[in-house]
Amino acid sequence: MDPHQNDGITLNDEQLGFDLLQEIENQTSDHIKQQRNHERLTIKAHVLLQPGNSSEFMNYKIQGITGDISVSGCQMMLPVPAKVGDIYRLSFQDELSQLPMVFGRCLRCKLVSEDAFEAGFSFFSPITLPSVVAVPSEMTSLI
Repeated sequence: MDPHQNDGITLNDEQLGFDLLQEIENQTSDHIKQQRNHERLTIKAHVLLQPGNSSEFMNYKIQGITGDISVSGCQMMLPVPAKVGDIYRLSFQDELSQLPMVFGRCLRCKLVSEDAFEAGFSFFSPITLPSVVAVPSEMTSLI
């Protein structure tokens, strides 16, 4: 059984989604990158997104992939749009499976293709990144 399979909504093409996230980051101006507070680490990992409110927790599950992550937030590609301003539970898998479940607010979400949405999340509490991924692949930062 695939550990990433769940009853939720998943991306049709994860590699294409990750490639699109990298293209979006490459189009970000140096001026904006310099204004970010924390280093971003480029990493492709599955993430499970669920509503942050306990009364809605089991209503749906969305599985996406990260494009990058920092101590204060992450960028991901999702198969459906996240609601900007809403709070979500984020559970990381793959190389980030050591991270605890975190709560984050959706800061932005934009349509990339008919079945892919780029979204940025800010965590409510800083996280400690696993040492296995604690080496930035390039000089990038988040929020």
